[in-house]
Amino acid sequence: MPLPKAELHLHIEGTLEPELAFELAARNGVELPYADTDAIRAAYDFDDLQSFLDLYYALMAVLRTERDFADLADAYLARAAAQGVRHAEVFFDPQAHLARGVSMGTVVEGLWRALGASETRHGVSTRLIMCFLRDESAESAMDTLTAAKPYLDRVTGVGLDSAEVGHPPAKFREVYEAAAALGLRRVAHAGEEGPPEYVTEALDILGVERIDHGLRCLEDPGLVARLVRDRVPLTVCPLSNVRLRAVPDLAAHPLPAMLDAGLMCTVNSDDPAYFGGYADDNFRALRLTEERQRELARNSFLAAFLDDEEEKRARYLAEVDTYEW
Repeated sequence: MPLPKAELHLHIEGTLEPELAFELAARNGVELPYADTDAIRAAYDFDDLQSFLDLYYALMAVLRTERDFADLADAYLARAAAQGVRHAEVFFDPQAHLARGVSMGTVVEGLWRALGASETRHGVSTRLIMCFLRDESAESAMDTLTAAKPYLDRVTGVGLDSAEVGHPPAKFREVYEAAAALGLRRVAHAGEEGPPEYVTEALDILGVERIDHGLRCLEDPGLVARLVRDRVPLTVCPLSNVRLRAVPDLAAHPLPAMLDAGLMCTVNSDDPAYFGGYADDNFRALRLTEERQRELARNSFLAAFLDDEEEKRARYLAEVDTYEW
């Protein structure tokens, strides 16, 4: 069994494997612009974040019903469990579905069919985090939060994802204030393609508790010192960073330097169907020492939104501490 870990940066739409995409396309009468699964995989040679997003949104068209979302989430949870994931905090992008005429209820109820049964079926506890698309308007984000209100008993927090450059966190100040007032936890993508100033804005203006990616914080020593002092978790996604050309290869990945600086990093898979690996695949690809891997696994549980289940957190941490390779 792989090292126990929590996955804190995972887009459920990004777990849509080509085989399931064709299965759902056939179920729903959707014609995909690809001849077969090999043709989809051949399209995975991304130039940057936008080239990935174009394919990501195109394949999303097969997701139509509660059953589709449940099947998608259950397939991810089965794979995650096999990779040592004991707790998963799952992102979803409601705006991308609402724009296609799929209701908020269809998405949340479908995902929750799988997430709600996950501890029993897969031994994986879960949280659900609703992300706003930063390349959509702030008004659209607020409308999305309003649409989610009947389902907030199943939504733990909000996040901010999609194309980063040109869409600073400050754009979403009001919707994050509204989310905080509703008692939702707050995270945001920052410092992947965007500058370190976006990390600072996410902290100061959005009040986020975790930074998703955060690689470019290293360009600002003062920001690094702050992140270390405040123990702000960074959810790093190594295979994603390579596939999207944020770093040239894993040998050049800044994660070791980030850990050396004292940053509280975790390792996650982001959009594993597109980026070549799930959670433990990312751990193994880095070729880190056992001590470093254990540090990353401990960080993942410490950074998880398990404040209401501290006994569970303690149990997971004990699993990490006693794990033997």
